Amino acid sequence: MSEAEQKKLALEAIVAAWEQSLSKGVSAELLASTAIFAALTDMIDLHGEEAVADMCATLSERVRSGEFTLARPK
Repeated sequence: MSEAEQKKLALEAIVAAWEQSLSKGVSAELLASTAIFAALTDMIDLHGEEAVADMCATLSERVRSGEFTLARPK
């Protein structure tokens, strides 16, 4: 399976779990915080603390540049 196919499947699974959690009353903020925690712990297991810390150091600029923004405010 290609990387693109894997990403598509992964995103579909995460979105489904996300929607299910929201429908059961989990707040979006708590869900997002927990998802970030889970992602970082897996990335640290795979790449180590220093590599993940370096990646996280670039997140503020990436957020500010709109990389993670799906819809722009009107």
